[in-house]
Amino acid sequence: MTDFASTKALFHIPEGLIYLDGNSLGPLPLAAPARMAQAMTDEWGAMLITGWNRGGRDGTGWMGQPMALGDRVGRLIGAERGHVVLGDTLSIKVYQALTSALMLNPGRRVILSDNGNFPSDLYMAEGLCALLGQSYSLRVVAPEEVADAIDDSVAALMITEVDYRTGRRHDMAALTARAHALGAFAIWDLAHSAGALPVDVAAGGADFAVGCTYKYLNGGPGAPAFIYVAPRHADRTPPALSGWLGHAAPFAFDLTYRPGAGVERMRVGTPPVLALAALEASLDIWDSVDMAALRAASLALTDRFIAGVEAACPMLTLATPRDHAQRGSQVSFRFSEGYAAMQALIARGVVGDFRAPDIMRFGFTPLYIDAANVDRAVEIIAQVMGDRLWDQPEYRRRAAVT
Repeated sequence: MTDFASTKALFHIPEGLIYLDGNSLGPLPLAAPARMAQAMTDEWGAMLITGWNRGGRDGTGWMGQPMALGDRVGRLIGAERGHVVLGDTLSIKVYQALTSALMLNPGRRVILSDNGNFPSDLYMAEGLCALLGQSYSLRVVAPEEVADAIDDSVAALMITEVDYRTGRRHDMAALTARAHALGAFAIWDLAHSAGALPVDVAAGGADFAVGCTYKYLNGGPGAPAFIYVAPRHADRTPPALSGWLGHAAPFAFDLTYRPGAGVERMRVGTPPVLALAALEASLDIWDSVDMAALRAASLALTDRFIAGVEAACPMLTLATPRDHAQRGSQVSFRFSEGYAAMQALIARGVVGDFRAPDIMRFGFTPLYIDAANVDRAVEIIAQVMGDRLWDQPEYRRRAAVT
């Protein structure tokens, strides 16, 4: 059983702040600055280019970090060892997974997604369809209509497991099974589920899965993304982006591309060594976390928050499912002046975020959020909403990031 009082002491949370936005950017692990300083001085500084062969905390070299840390992320998403690799951005990994699925399913032309998917995923799909031409198209339906929209024209199902706005959770196993029964591949974006709840891509039958590490996994701003390729596809997946580090023998300097073995062929650019060092400090915490215990704590916190806010703030409308099976680890409320209300909350030390057009979004991570934080947050929300403290010009001015 995970001791969440102990894990809370491992993160830097500014004094007096209730941080309910770890679903957008996780807080700093206290060990991360020292780990990054070590990587900069003892490795980059002292080893220079030899760090590629002998850097890293264990001395096995920077080059192997994307796979080594990939296995540690893989434990959190139920992946088989050796089938998750880190690097690049989430959009790049979405593009790779989509392109590979289409190339493996050449007789079909439709990518199916839903309007709760993160827009960046949809943009990548739109751009890929435009590039390919030949009647490729993106079909977008409501989340509850996905299962019925899968038919024999669909090449790939591309779904974010937990809706970034509402926190609604899809049933990975059921939708994947339906996709497979109708000859489609299933690609899952785990950006809002990796580190938020137990995920099992292997048992769920996912063909590909992608995700980021700067949200619940606390890797820091711009932390690298990950991609999972199921073992049945690993050695036959076209990598789409045939980057140097996805080559079977990068330092043979062949003039033609030969894909690497398994998921390593999904590597593209140079590993972000310093960012991986920061992520490593966070994974040191995650290595000791029991995901079932995390889920139980998350549901208890979100239930407590929903009950408290609904009792005190009738002007807010719950957008997140009440059913535990359909809920991620965030709670969202609708309010016509949600942006201003959220700015007023942030000014008073309750940090969530806003998603257009009217979503006030709050993330819950038991690693550093507890019941006392929830109760205090509810008190402040009740005051801001009940006294209309949000109704000030300074709270209506839109910043670049909401």
